Amino acid sequence: MISLNSTVSPNATFVRPLFFYINGFSNIPHVKYYYIFLCCVYAVTVIGNSFIMFIIYLEHSLHTAKYIVVFHLAVADMCGSTALIPKLIHTFLFDSQFITYEACLANMFFVLFFSSLQSLTLVVLAYDRFVAICFPLKYHIIISNNKMMVIIAVIWTFASAVMLILVGLITRLSFCKSTVVDSFFCDHGPVYCLACNDNFPNDIMATICMTIILLAPLALISLSYTCIIFALLKTASSKGRLKAMKTCTSHLILVAVFYLPISATYIAAMTTTLHPNARIINTSLSFAIPPMLNPIIYTFKTEEIMDVIRRRYKKNKLIIPILKQ
Repeated sequence: MISLNSTVSPNATFVRPLFFYINGFSNIPHVKYYYIFLCCVYAVTVIGNSFIMFIIYLEHSLHTAKYIVVFHLAVADMCGSTALIPKLIHTFLFDSQFITYEACLANMFFVLFFSSLQSLTLVVLAYDRFVAICFPLKYHIIISNNKMMVIIAVIWTFASAVMLILVGLITRLSFCKSTVVDSFFCDHGPVYCLACNDNFPNDIMATICMTIILLAPLALISLSYTCIIFALLKTASSKGRLKAMKTCTSHLILVAVFYLPISATYIAAMTTTLHPNARIINTSLSFAIPPMLNPIIYTFKTEEIMDVIRRRYKKNKLIIPILKQ
């Protein structure tokens, strides 16, 4: 990889490589089948999230604050998968593992940006459920469509600012030793660890990002459901409790699907020596699987969406014979 830095003088104290090399898996036979599997995951992700967005856009009864957030989650899921998987397929199935320095930073920004949006959107959904159950009479005063749009705009701005700082700090690093990234994309940790100058600010920023994008949202979601449980315990009717909890089921499954795998990967990396191949497969599945499952979960576990699908199916079933006459 030394040849990648051949444009830099031997006496230079700062080295910015022309290219990085995405290493991917090492010594795994038939690994291309895994990439084909991810390609199938991406296809299902695009179809599922497009379907959810189409249903919400088409059905006027779903034009509520809650489904604005669900629509936004589908957008974040689809954009996140698009930022990651097509490039991954191109990199490893077509043996194109060199990536320019600028393209690497762009890839890093968009993958992490949309992942952070997914996390923050789950917090917004938790907030919606908290207000709906704990303050049902004030729900439409506290949460409106316009207010929800403002919240979504804020999380876009916040996530953009955080990721711009995170990725921007990479530009201060000198890569004079290696340009081989031991990951499946331009992952922040494996990239800044290659630096041969002081990467302490990057390490601090990585910790801050993990706290505000992963740990803080999970803590806020846990707090909201603690308040929801206490509010439900005050409800006299067990039937009322069950009905209220049913409205939270799909969100709780989304939270588990998103946070548990990625949290397990980070904990394993901090507590033990995680093999690069294990880290890659865990992280890639953590990025790829939740966006695929989210629309499926929301379709089958949300009564409003299922009602809309049933009504539209019956309507089309009646219209088709009329059109044939």
